[in-house]
Amino acid sequence: MLSVDGLTKRFGGFTAVNQVSFEVGEGEILGLIGPNGSGKSTTFNLIAGTLTPTAGSVRFQGREIGGLKPNLVCRAGIARTFQIPRPFTRLKLLENVALAAYYGAGERIGRSEAWSRAEDALALVQLPVDGETTIDGLGAAGLKKLELARALATRPRVLLADESLGGLDESEMDQAADMLEHIRRQRGITIVWVEHIMGVLMRVVDRCVVLDHGEVIAEGLPQVVASDRKVVEVYLGGDAGEVQAQVAARARSETGAGGTS
Repeated sequence: MLSVDGLTKRFGGFTAVNQVSFEVGEGEILGLIGPNGSGKSTTFNLIAGTLTPTAGSVRFQGREIGGLKPNLVCRAGIARTFQIPRPFTRLKLLENVALAAYYGAGERIGRSEAWSRAEDALALVQLPVDGETTIDGLGAAGLKKLELARALATRPRVLLADESLGGLDESEMDQAADMLEHIRRQRGITIVWVEHIMGVLMRVVDRCVVLDHGEVIAEGLPQVVASDRKVVEVYLGGDAGEVQAQVAARARSETGAGGTS
């Protein structure tokens, strides 16, 4: 579905991303993780079109999209959320999402269809669809849901989720993680998820790519990555035991439900 090959970004003499390569299969949830300054956000922005690659390739369904502007990337079928939601404060919830549907879709749609897609997206993230609810008082969790709804209203094939757990309490984190899994199941959307909260992320993702100093240092199943010596050294540190325990619990749960670990 999405292929990144040799992706590199230099800012003057500083190389923020260096020869990063990975693939994301259709319907997969891939976790893109690493310590602060590892190049996660830069990689995200290169895929989404916010930044232009210095070198390398970004291919979506076989088509080269590296260097396209963000609106064209969105219309091609890749939507993103932002770590800090910035909704239109004077517009209602439904209007915020309808704008995303109207301008972000890769096809011409009318007002009624935009509103219909907005209602559908709001219902999927469990926000009011009445057309009168404002963003006032939504709180961190509600704003994250609104951010998701705006991305989903563009009808993407791939969703780039940027730190969907930031600012949430433990219960809200679990709900947000479950919501991404629910979106994948209900819509078959492929998800690339950048996140710092490792324990929660590992409950949901199918695979992980770990970055450090702009380079890939590990890639694979959650249980493999969580036990990787270099990942523990540069990223997990004292949290390694907790993360590994959560990954092991997930594996036991899947095995008990008839799945594979």
